[in-house]
Amino acid sequence: MKKIELIPAIDIIEGKCVRLTKGDYDQKTVYRDSPADVAKEFEDLGFIRLHVVDLDGAKSKHIVNDKLLYQITSATDMVVDFGGGIKTDDDIERAFEAGASMVTVGSVAITMPDLFERWLTTYGAERMILGADVRNGCISINGWKEDSNEALLPFLRKYIDMGIKNVLCTEISKDGTLSGPAIGLYQQIMATYPSLHLIASGGVSSMEDIVRLNDAGIPSVVFGKAIYEGRINMKELWHWHDA
Repeated sequence: MKKIELIPAIDIIEGKCVRLTKGDYDQKTVYRDSPADVAKEFEDLGFIRLHVVDLDGAKSKHIVNDKLLYQITSATDMVVDFGGGIKTDDDIERAFEAGASMVTVGSVAITMPDLFERWLTTYGAERMILGADVRNGCISINGWKEDSNEALLPFLRKYIDMGIKNVLCTEISKDGTLSGPAIGLYQQIMATYPSLHLIASGGVSSMEDIVRLNDAGIPSVVFGKAIYEGRINMKELWHWHDA
């Protein structure tokens, strides 16, 4: 069986590499001053994928840190997906011009579904990741500041029918807590939509969590805080992944 795809995360606020707890901007921990340096270190460890989140952009409702994205994509050969604040044609164009291979879009899919569908047609499903940030079973938007009335599974069905193949699902109550991922939720999604390329996000605290997600058949996982806090032994992780 193919091993789960490993995707480290870099979240950016005010030019620094940070992590939030449960999406709360008041519960912010700054880990490093240079996101580009962190990205290069991930590449040197053997990672080929990277998830970058513009938290300033998510809060401001437009891209803020595209220059830092360019620094990251210029410094590495990693496949970078970028999200946070992508709300307009100008935003998505700036993200791709800054070197993003893919973009993660969530709020627009709720608030402007026609625009999201147009982007899906214009850029292709392989370059679009549908962001599904979940709280109490419903999708949250705008940097997790607002909850919608859209239930998760029908929301996914709508866009799968339009051609979406990649979904990044974050259980907000788990994110940044190191309390373990919402494996039951991800299994429910995969059981309902088995052909979906699901990227699990939130709560990963150890290599054991990654093994559990792998054993559950989840295609990919994003993780960040466990790396920055030394909870994951990278050599041990790669030994397992390559075995």
